Amino acid sequence: MSLLETVETQSGPAGVPARAAVIWMHGLGADGHDFEPVVPQLRLPPALPVRFVFPHAPMQPVSINHGAVMRAWYDVTFDDLEGRSRRADEAGVRGSIERVRALIEREVARGIPAARIALAGFSQGGAIALATALRHPERLAGVMALSTYLPMPEATAAEASAANGQLPVFYAHGTHDPVIPIAMARSSIERLDALGYPIEWHEYPMPHSVCLPELDHISAWLSRVLA
Repeated sequence: MSLLETVETQSGPAGVPARAAVIWMHGLGADGHDFEPVVPQLRLPPALPVRFVFPHAPMQPVSINHGAVMRAWYDVTFDDLEGRSRRADEAGVRGSIERVRALIEREVARGIPAARIALAGFSQGGAIALATALRHPERLAGVMALSTYLPMPEATAAEASAANGQLPVFYAHGTHDPVIPIAMARSSIERLDALGYPIEWHEYPMPHSVCLPELDHISAWLSRVLA
């Protein structure tokens, strides 16, 4: 499995080495450039230079999009003939977990301790951020789940890493999301809460997107968990 191609940018003064890292996964059909413009909008403290790593998901056919080939972290199929229920491809989820784990290992090799690395993701990328962080064998700084859900929920309790048993979770969702209904996010929150994870939950009057108040909350959370 080859290392994913990435887009990288850094907050803080130019020339100052990064002291922490955020690996941020994009949503279905997007790419690593999708959230790159967000970094300066976060206005992180200059004393906390953070390397942002935005990987490109592999190109693959996506069943719910009639087999169209696009960047995707895993395939999604319909669970019933009416197309009312969707299912994430477990093999694809697990493959993406390994790809993101390789990016974590690269950051550690570049001098950023695992405890100063946060995972983040939007939509399908948020599902992979959650699935990877909760299973990672070394303690991470936190995981940020935006407009997403917990994949493979039944397996989470058995496969969760003890090292990340108290991992800080930032979870945000739009109340008018037509792609991933907020009920899916709330159900995921209930599972995570039952497992004892400390969760910071936010909901906003928005569709399947990110809003300015959300960026302010993200900035405050990152400043805290990466400090």
